[in-house]
Amino acid sequence: MTDQYTFQDPTKQFPKAGPEFQQKQEEPGLQKEMTPLPDSGETSYRGTGRLTGRKAVVTGADSGIGRAAAIAYAREGADVVLAYLPEEEADAQEVVKLIEAEGRKAVAVPGDVRDERYCVNLIETAVKELGGIDILANIAGKQQFVEQIEDLTTEHFDATFKTNVYAMFWLCKAAIKHMQPGSTIINTASIEAYEPEPILLDYATTKASINTFSKALAQQVAEKGIRVNVVAPGPVWTPLQVVGGQPTEVLKEFGEETPLKRPGQPVEMAPAFVFLASPESSYVVGETLNANGGMPTP
Repeated sequence: MTDQYTFQDPTKQFPKAGPEFQQKQEEPGLQKEMTPLPDSGETSYRGTGRLTGRKAVVTGADSGIGRAAAIAYAREGADVVLAYLPEEEADAQEVVKLIEAEGRKAVAVPGDVRDERYCVNLIETAVKELGGIDILANIAGKQQFVEQIEDLTTEHFDATFKTNVYAMFWLCKAAIKHMQPGSTIINTASIEAYEPEPILLDYATTKASINTFSKALAQQVAEKGIRVNVVAPGPVWTPLQVVGGQPTEVLKEFGEETPLKRPGQPVEMAPAFVFLASPESSYVVGETLNANGGMPTP
């Protein structure tokens, strides 16, 4: 069995897209119904105790990159509070079982991050159930393509910003008051912050906002011993893509624009979230770690 430490060719490590990638689900979608199944590290991520005793909150923890981060954090020794939509319960329960199989505590808190009260409660739940919070990974996101600005409704624009930007603000604000020196916040941007697709006008704008917000917040809280950084994925095979994140007809070529000529898998993002959460990155503050298969960024 291979894991993230196995020497291998990155161009062939995971499959390229093809006709089998063309599929459609209703939002928010379930990972367990995708073909092929994304690899979120269920069997391929090996931990080494880098986060022993840590207390994490992960949003979007049911599937995709959030799922991969939650699994990795548990295998590195952390207890995890999982945030996800109620409709994603089936995926979330798989993650709960994987975390508990590592002997770590999993606290499932379904809800909608577009609700400020839910975000505040999420942090309070971590404090109550885990005894505190020292890792906040804001990964939940909304991505729905719209061809023309004339068809981009205020409701759609608002929902994207509430999910991607407002929730991050609410969660950071609630978490920082409980965080001790050494704690970390990892927010999630995207290649879209640098190379925006015209059909992702609202999404790309939120991802650029996340970068700027994080750099400002990092400077504000660094003197408290709290580090804030960002992971910016490229094209990664997650439910976000099959629920309208991309037109179905283009999914057969998903990821071909990268130098590796393939989409990333969620498990390939997990080491970035672990590194930025661990003391190994103690002098990394206000940075964006791009994990995008080689697509150049500023």
